[in-house]
Amino acid sequence: MFRLFRTIRLIKILAIAARFGLDEFFLAAAPAQGFAAWVARQYAKAFAWRKLTEPRAVRLRLALEALGPIFVKFGQVLSTRRDLLPLDIANELAKLQDRVPPFDPALAIAVIETELKSHPEKLYASFTREPVASASIAQVHFAVLHDGREVAVKVLRPGMAAVIEKDIALMRVAAGLVEKLWADGKRLKPVEVVGEFEKTLYDELDMMREASNASQLRRNFTGSPLLLVPEIHWDYCSRSVLTMQRMTGTPISQLDELRRQGIDLSRLSESGVEIFFTQVFRDGFFHGDMHPGNIQVAPNGQYIALDMGIVGTLNETDKNYLAHNFLAFFRRDYKRVAEVHIESKWVPEGTRIDELEAAIRAVCEPIFDRPLKEIHFGQVLLRLFQTSRRFGVEIQPQLVLLQKTLLNIEGLGRDLDPNLDLWKTAKPYLERWMNEQVGWQGVIDGLKREAPNYATILPSLPRLARDALQQAQRQPARDREIERAIAALLAVQQKTNRRLWWIGVWILLLTITVGGLLLIESFTLWYNIMSMPDQ
Repeated sequence: MFRLFRTIRLIKILAIAARFGLDEFFLAAAPAQGFAAWVARQYAKAFAWRKLTEPRAVRLRLALEALGPIFVKFGQVLSTRRDLLPLDIANELAKLQDRVPPFDPALAIAVIETELKSHPEKLYASFTREPVASASIAQVHFAVLHDGREVAVKVLRPGMAAVIEKDIALMRVAAGLVEKLWADGKRLKPVEVVGEFEKTLYDELDMMREASNASQLRRNFTGSPLLLVPEIHWDYCSRSVLTMQRMTGTPISQLDELRRQGIDLSRLSESGVEIFFTQVFRDGFFHGDMHPGNIQVAPNGQYIALDMGIVGTLNETDKNYLAHNFLAFFRRDYKRVAEVHIESKWVPEGTRIDELEAAIRAVCEPIFDRPLKEIHFGQVLLRLFQTSRRFGVEIQPQLVLLQKTLLNIEGLGRDLDPNLDLWKTAKPYLERWMNEQVGWQGVIDGLKREAPNYATILPSLPRLARDALQQAQRQPARDREIERAIAALLAVQQKTNRRLWWIGVWILLLTITVGGLLLIESFTLWYNIMSMPDQ
């Protein structure tokens, strides 16, 4: 049955691909001569009836929308990999956010009833049947709790696990073919991209994971004037249902409405940069899907974060590496950037600092002193990746999601304030963070972190001191025992050395005696031969 479904699904995928002319991507890489070229020409003739007036990037987006939620999600992931895709395609795929039709409300009610063991009309004081938002993985309904609090109920699309498993299997096959048949396939690493996409999808299928992510992010920004995160109502959550505080705000993409409300877009863009660096460097825990569909703005100008299905985490080593890199970068200290890469062992041993420094300078120097509207991070990252490949820089998996988030921040900042100076906005924050890490504030924070350990150690200090004194008192006797043992060993060693010396002397005398006898006998034999009369 699974094979039949996969075959039918594959036929549908191929039909949609032919309809939107996706074969162009493969035919463009076909050789100019030979059997493959002949097949390409025949294929083009067979589909000459198509009227492909749209650019290739638009046709790719439309095809993914026609293929359904999983492929839309895949397009969203692809749109962040500007190191792999041409810019026209990456920019077009970025339009795929929140373009998925909703599923039947009756199915959503059935999921809630199965997961929470009660009908929504009993669980909530009121429940809106029609969804207010729909995405590739889930859709959202509004509701009101019995205590009067307004909530948003996020319901996972039914049967998503099975759909994902089947579509991912087809994607793996397609990725393998692309890698083998397309001239640029190996460089684009389609198999790795599909693997990354699969992991992201399965993480998003668990609503409890998203709820815990949201709870952590909310705790990190409690009392912050920058970011609001909805409260989670745990009694109404399960693996397929998430109930959270309903947030009231304006989608950040509605710039005219934000201006009408008197929101300072320039200040809003600066706040976005500060939120990003706060999440990364202060917390090491950041929202990994900050596209416009997941960001709203409150009436007071605060950001509202939604959909925490994807988050990234960084350890202290990652944070320190990034901070040193960013700060050196903002100071145009490219030698320090190269040194940090070498110290982190991200480049092979023996890499020359001056060569790596020169390569980084060539990429980064042209973008300084320019407003955001004149900088395209996609192109900068592409050149950085090319430089990385040249010097054998290892790609760190934990930073790939950070790259995606940075690109999202770039897009938001470009829309809100094209004149934003990203460097001047970020540099003071990074300098302040570095001072907090290595200055007195860092020492104080370190003492605070270790306080629970001190609370355990301090009561035991008297006992530890007494044990140390007793150990010191016993130490002289132990030292004398050790000294006697060492003296005995030295005596044995000296006795052994004397024996070895005499044995050596006897061997030497014997060698001289035997050698002398052999020499005398050889001389006698030679003398006798020389004394014989001539015949």
